Amino acid sequence: MFGECHAHLFMNGVNYQEAVRLHESQVCRETVRAYFQEYQKRGVSYIRDGGDRFGVSAWARSVAEEYGITYRTPLFAIHRDHRYGSIVGKGFANMKEYHALVKEVRREGGHFIKVMFSGIMDFDRPGVVTGTPLEPEEIREMIRIAHEEGLALMAHVNGKETVKYAAAYGADSVEHGAYIDRECMEVMAEMQTVWVPTVVTVKNLMGSGRFSETAVREIYERDAANIRMAYQMGVPLALGSDAGAYRVRHGEGIVEEYRAFQEILGAGEALDGYLAKGEARIREKF
Repeated sequence: MFGECHAHLFMNGVNYQEAVRLHESQVCRETVRAYFQEYQKRGVSYIRDGGDRFGVSAWARSVAEEYGITYRTPLFAIHRDHRYGSIVGKGFANMKEYHALVKEVRREGGHFIKVMFSGIMDFDRPGVVTGTPLEPEEIREMIRIAHEEGLALMAHVNGKETVKYAAAYGADSVEHGAYIDRECMEVMAEMQTVWVPTVVTVKNLMGSGRFSETAVREIYERDAANIRMAYQMGVPLALGSDAGAYRVRHGEGIVEEYRAFQEILGAGEALDGYLAKGEARIREKF
């Protein structure tokens, strides 16, 4: 089985607030172990976490090898104050504070930097990304600082312009990447930026009743079309389900993500080889 290149072990796939209550006083170790067992049962031997603010991924790092899993974590994600990202990390007000957080990750043994460059999709309004994205110069400086500290950078980013800047300035991977276009993909292909679309975070919303069914289906169709274009254009792709997000269960999520890619691109050795190369690039950098 492929690795899980985007997960959040602190989340439960059902209810974010319940997950917070479970871990906010201390890490619920039994729950984390149960998640590792789910991955182990499916032959998943690599997990790249997106971090959290409760110390869950920091503790998970200490026991992952017991399950035969190579586990990589940024410890926590980093976001600009008053912008999207507080659910998974720590905020900064200026580049001095950002640099201090990067140094904290390195000092505490985090494997890479996870940053939040934009908001998320509005699942009731196709094409809309919530919140205000960071400015291009901020994005450039954040990537530069991470790399100068010797750490790869995982970019949570949506929206074609913001994704284009993230790729052009050297982000090592783009997570989610909703609403990109051909120009953006040309940059990603040139820079060999690995795209982790986490497409089941949308697909698994179908039939949930949580959002407009018409809107969710349209968003998924856009994602699928972009994945097909990226594949044709040589953009590196890797599987990550955003496990822990609503209706994306640990262990099951990466299997569902793989099946979604097979449905979109066609199952077979060509696809498997392409995804294996993308994952190898993730493993090398992160």
